Amino acid sequence: MDEVEVVVAHSERATLRVGDTFLKVDADRGRIDIEVEAMALAPVPTPEVLWCKPPVLAMAALPGTTLGRLGGPSTGSPAAWAAAGAAIRKLHDAPLPARPGRAGRSIVALAAELDDECELLVTNGVLPADLVTRNRQVAEAALRPWAPAFTHGDLQIDHVFVDGDEVTGIIDWSEAGRGDPLYDLATFTLGHDEHLDDVIAGYGVDVDLEVIHAWWSLRSLLIVRWLTEHGFDPFAPGCEVDVLRARM
Repeated sequence: MDEVEVVVAHSERATLRVGDTFLKVDADRGRIDIEVEAMALAPVPTPEVLWCKPPVLAMAALPGTTLGRLGGPSTGSPAAWAAAGAAIRKLHDAPLPARPGRAGRSIVALAAELDDECELLVTNGVLPADLVTRNRQVAEAALRPWAPAFTHGDLQIDHVFVDGDEVTGIIDWSEAGRGDPLYDLATFTLGHDEHLDDVIAGYGVDVDLEVIHAWWSLRSLLIVRWLTEHGFDPFAPGCEVDVLRARM
């Protein structure tokens, strides 16, 4: 009998693996609808949907391995990272989806959320004030007008699978929609800035590095408290707090 492997689990959603099948259970059924729709539209490899009965989505496993994880060693050749950059560019060049995504929040709403979160981080003693203040300053560069693209919205490196130097699939599309393309690039390279040049080379277009750095700070500031409250450790070596410290 195949064992049940818990891939990730928290109060909002859980992903289980049974043999070659992934079962994704999401408390928000709307996110499953978004995921299925986005995978059908995306011009990049995605998992095969076996069946969908909200709140459960069943998908086939992808061949290959991920390029690593936040806080862990990165794997894959420079060519593999460049191939991921090329796949991201292909996604960003695709026709826009109807929905706004996680990367498409308005500047006003995002700035307000960031200011509220920074205040809570300091007031609750989660992070020192000088670290929060410095990264809030860095994050300001991300709060600018941008041309919308088809974005994944949660493009962590463990969501991209490669086999050799070929991208075999991208998973977890529940935050997809119209958004800032540099948000995807920053999320993908968060904590692995040593591969940023490889990714940009594959992406094939010059990008504003100040904005990438700003998104590293912004994303980390917004997620630290949530991670600590849901059983994850943003203080682990190489994770979000180290990303923030690197901006000091």
